[in-house]
Amino acid sequence: MTVSPAWELRENGDPAATWFDVRLAFADGAGVDLLAVVSGGCVSFEDVRARPPLSLVDLTELADWIEGPLFDSCAGAGGTQAERGTAAGGARRARPAWPRGSEGCRLVAQEYRAAQQQGADPILAVMSATGHSRRGSLRLIARARDAGYLAPRHAKG
Repeated sequence: MTVSPAWELRENGDPAATWFDVRLAFADGAGVDLLAVVSGGCVSFEDVRARPPLSLVDLTELADWIEGPLFDSCAGAGGTQAERGTAAGGARRARPAWPRGSEGCRLVAQEYRAAQQQGADPILAVMSATGHSRRGSLRLIARARDAGYLAPRHAKG
C-alpha cells in the first residue's frame, strides 16, 4: 500500500485540510485507489475506485485496511496535532488498545454480557469498548463464542 500527500489547504499558515492519494495493490491484480481528506481530526473519502468493484462488505472494511498507513502518513505530513493523533507530546492510537487471544475474548464476552444485563445493545457495547467497526466487533464476538466464553448464538432447546 502506498499513501502520499496530494495537496494541502492552509488557513492562517496552519494546515486546514490535507488530501492523500492512497493505493492498495493486491497480488491477484486487484487494486483500490482513493482520495482521502484529513480535516479537523476527521478522515473522509472523496473518491474510491476499485478493480474489480468492491462489495458492500469490502467497502465497509476499507477504513480498517488503510487506517494505519494513513495515520502514519498524517504524522509525517506535518498536519495539526489532532490530525497527527498526538496529544501532550505522545502518540495516540486511533482505537483503544485491546488484548488479543483468550484475554481479549474473555473481555469481549464480559462487555457483551454486561450490556445484555443492562438491556443495551451488546454489539454496540463491544464496538464502544474495542473501537472496532460493527463487522470487526461481530468477529470478536464470534471468536468469544468459539472460545466458549459466550453461549452459542442459536442454542437448541
